[in-house]
Amino acid sequence: MLYQLFSQLNDFPGARLMTYISVRAIIANVLALIVSIYFGKYFIRLLKRKHISETQRDEKLDPFNTAKKGVPTMGGIVIIVSILLPCLLVGRLSNVYMLLMLVTTLLLGTLGFADDYIKTFRKNKDGLNGWVKIGGQVLLGLIVGLTLRYSPVTTMNETVNTRIENSTTVVVKSPEVKSTQTTIPFVKNHNCNYANMFRFLGEENMYRAGWIFFVLLTIFVVAAVSNGANLNDGMDGMCAGNSAIIGAALIILAYVSGNVVFADYFDVMYIPGSEELVVYLSAFVGALIGFLWWNGFPAQIFMGDTGSLTIGGIIGVCAVIIHKELLLPILCGVFLMESVSVIIQTQYYKLMKRSGRHCRVWKRTPLHDHFRTSVEQVLKNDPTCSIIFKGQHDLHHEVKIVLRFCIVTLILAAITILTLKIR
Repeated sequence: MLYQLFSQLNDFPGARLMTYISVRAIIANVLALIVSIYFGKYFIRLLKRKHISETQRDEKLDPFNTAKKGVPTMGGIVIIVSILLPCLLVGRLSNVYMLLMLVTTLLLGTLGFADDYIKTFRKNKDGLNGWVKIGGQVLLGLIVGLTLRYSPVTTMNETVNTRIENSTTVVVKSPEVKSTQTTIPFVKNHNCNYANMFRFLGEENMYRAGWIFFVLLTIFVVAAVSNGANLNDGMDGMCAGNSAIIGAALIILAYVSGNVVFADYFDVMYIPGSEELVVYLSAFVGALIGFLWWNGFPAQIFMGDTGSLTIGGIIGVCAVIIHKELLLPILCGVFLMESVSVIIQTQYYKLMKRSGRHCRVWKRTPLHDHFRTSVEQVLKNDPTCSIIFKGQHDLHHEVKIVLRFCIVTLILAAITILTLKIR
């Protein structure tokens, strides 16, 4: 709104400031932070008055006897409102990438809210049917993938070169094209074009197959990162802290992709219009940091699936838009680790159960729960169970676990940014 307003006031002093990405990004970040903190306070009071709280968590599940019963949930609404308000005020709403991110926020926010509603009001611990969740994620993946395929403005310049001539920067760009090209980490002067995987189909069909693969990959990325963030949301401040760091790294990647000079310097494709993602992601990071004000240990509110599903989807969609989805296994390494731990634990337990044995790889999953669970706790519920990785005898408080996971994410974010320079 404000962007459109100030764009019409060219003669008004300071009006041109709103045309700068950096200015609007800072405004979005600060505004999201303030809204998250102040709206969060009143939202917590409202939920407490209505007795809308987490009912599954109990101090008996925590070795340090930290009571979490009765803590309000659905805090993801605070995050969503804190993202949407700044973007509607200072975002360029005619930008297709901004619109895609807003659709992502609303669609997954609605999906997560439905899941929390069923858990909280209907007292159903299973929440929304798993296939409904997957269906929503598939729908979002299709919307994003097909928009990038068919929208006339979602183009890229595969190569960009800049040079200085007579104190003027001269930009030489390849033609704007629709492309399934993406950035490969660590590999210099080389990107991956999914269409090349289907050369055996002939030149015409290889591009069609490449776009089909890209849309399917988009669906997979959205579902994988969204569910990974959901699994990571198990301790106070865990998901919000990790996601804020990931969001900060994505700000850098989005700015590089939307700036001709930096796209040339880091040898990545230039995506016109993607710089608007910097504004959105700045609001995203500000909302998460503000949410940590209330979600840090001991949490006064939980984000619930309303927040975690939305956060993961935002990260996945943003990476796909700027064609950096192959960097996600590094950047979202903590989410990946959490998801893989659950898959391995579940499959191994089922495999051993067929032979009449109760075996686990870790004491509990997702992986962060392994570090605060004792062997005695596991054996108390299942005396015949054997555990491969028992770990240290001393257990860690969740504050230390959250801090260490955030440090790991910070290192992975630095490595992700470093891959561009190594290229």
